Amino acid sequence: MASPLDNVDERILEEFSRDGRISIRAMAERLHISRASAYARIQRLTEDGVIRGFHADIDPVAAGLGTSAYLTVNLRQAEWRNVRDKLRRLPGVAHLALVGGEFDVIMLVRARDNTDLRRLVLEEIQGMEGVLSTRTLLVFDEPQVEKWEAPGL
Repeated sequence: MASPLDNVDERILEEFSRDGRISIRAMAERLHISRASAYARIQRLTEDGVIRGFHADIDPVAAGLGTSAYLTVNLRQAEWRNVRDKLRRLPGVAHLALVGGEFDVIMLVRARDNTDLRRLVLEEIQGMEGVLSTRTLLVFDEPQVEKWEAPGL
């Protein structure tokens, strides 16, 4: 069971949300705590699953993935676990969520171009056992937004 977050933990998360590459030394200096305390807290937050990992924020267009789309998927309810696991493993899946409402899954996919997207949707996804239908919402523009911060952090 994860420990409740105190003010210092919340400030650590806030600093990481601003700069995911901040060193432990710099973190400790900004928060006025020892390096050992900063290290121990970050390790605990990671072990508790509060910090899920560290990664680079990659521009998909610059990385050669110039086409993006949101896909909605309807599936056979008894097969949702199998479909979910297959969708998770597809190349280009940036986000995947099981949702309630008029469809069962919404996902953000990135592809090299429209041909690659068409192959992914028509051959890979629609060809999966358990998938009943899909809808593709092509992304025309993705303006950069301010980084989201959790309330209270």
